[in-house]
Amino acid sequence: MSPASQPGRWLIKSEPSAWSWDDQVKKGTEAWTGVRNYQASNNLKAMRLGDTAFFYHSVEQRQIVGIVEVVREAFPDPTEPGSRWVAVDVKTSKSLERPVTLAQIKAEPRLADIALIRQSRLSVVPLSEDQWRVLLSMAIPK
Repeated sequence: MSPASQPGRWLIKSEPSAWSWDDQVKKGTEAWTGVRNYQASNNLKAMRLGDTAFFYHSVEQRQIVGIVEVVREAFPDPTEPGSRWVAVDVKTSKSLERPVTLAQIKAEPRLADIALIRQSRLSVVPLSEDQWRVLLSMAIPK
């Protein structure tokens, strides 16, 4: 498989009090809305059908808790009609038996360049295939 045909890898962040992994699991498929940062919005626009993303609980938990799949590419964010902001639909894929904490991520030398650390306020970050594999190896999908 050529690199161009491989799915994109991402990490998306949500405050559990606003939208938790449990909410995502119950809903199954949901629009990823409310992104109001230009770089994060551009990352949403770069997502393609079949791309996968780690679902990260920010603020109080600071850990990767699940995996979602992009099932609808960028469309106008319905929470702010008429604006330049976009959303994507994501579908629940897998829960992680063992969440991966921010402390574990920071302690892993192979993840030193991950945008989650370098740009900590960015809510949608791209991952390289290598970063994806390292993070996946640190977790155990259910």
